[in-house]
Amino acid sequence: MPELPEVETVVRDLRPRVVGRVIRNITTGPRQLRTPWNDAWNDQLLGHRFLAIRRRGKWIIVELDSGSRLLVHLGMTGQLTAMPATEPQPDHLHLIFALDDESELRFRDVRRFGSARLLADEETLQELFTKAKLGPEPFQLDPGYFRTAVHKANRSLKAILLDQRVVAGVGNIYADEACSRAGLHPGRRGVRLTPAEVDRLRDAILEVIAHAIEHRGSTIRDYIGGSGLRGGFQEEFRVYGRTGEPCKTCGSAISRLVIAGRSSHFCPDCQRMNGRGAKSTSRIVKRSPRE
Repeated sequence: MPELPEVETVVRDLRPRVVGRVIRNITTGPRQLRTPWNDAWNDQLLGHRFLAIRRRGKWIIVELDSGSRLLVHLGMTGQLTAMPATEPQPDHLHLIFALDDESELRFRDVRRFGSARLLADEETLQELFTKAKLGPEPFQLDPGYFRTAVHKANRSLKAILLDQRVVAGVGNIYADEACSRAGLHPGRRGVRLTPAEVDRLRDAILEVIAHAIEHRGSTIRDYIGGSGLRGGFQEEFRVYGRTGEPCKTCGSAISRLVIAGRSSHFCPDCQRMNGRGAKSTSRIVKRSPRE
């Protein structure tokens, strides 16, 4: 599933390609996405201009000159790309927005777990996020808030990091990679961490997210950016998907366990359950990447 770095890459790719463009036509595919597309939305979109595109957690938000918001979630295999209309159309296309510069904004999703819906205005959008209790962005993660959130949770670190109410945008890949950089076992309970360990984990989250954005995210199977290019951070993985391969720090074989219902990868020597593994290699990230 695309996580924050992948969604941020899509947004950055699309911004120069769709902002300022007017929707001339909308075509829908024969099969519905997780949230069915309402044909009444077509009349509310046609003739209107894209004013801005941004991200919140794993959500893509497209602002229109009418004040409405197009809210897109890529699900597991979703791809949102801007292509010339002359580019051959792949299968599994569910939405095509024909734009006034002879390009198309295309939403493709093989497994159809993604969604696209039109919201009336920014207030409606924020009400939705409030109802979902969406947590802060990683680069807005206050140290005090994060210490409190982790220390009060009698859950594994993996479960805490996957909880979008704690921090928005982190998923399976970057939870594993952040724990690796912090030298913390993903199965350790939040209540048992020291304040220094929580701070180390926060720094590791910032580091891995920033580094992944620089590499355009991770392409494991279906993910591509908004321009159709693949990500490259999968070449930088320390633990994720590397079961049995040597740890890049100590050489021990990477282990895999199911934690919080998800495959979790870690070094059994650098990330021990008793907290006595090798020291973290994480560095402090002092600023967020430019939007």
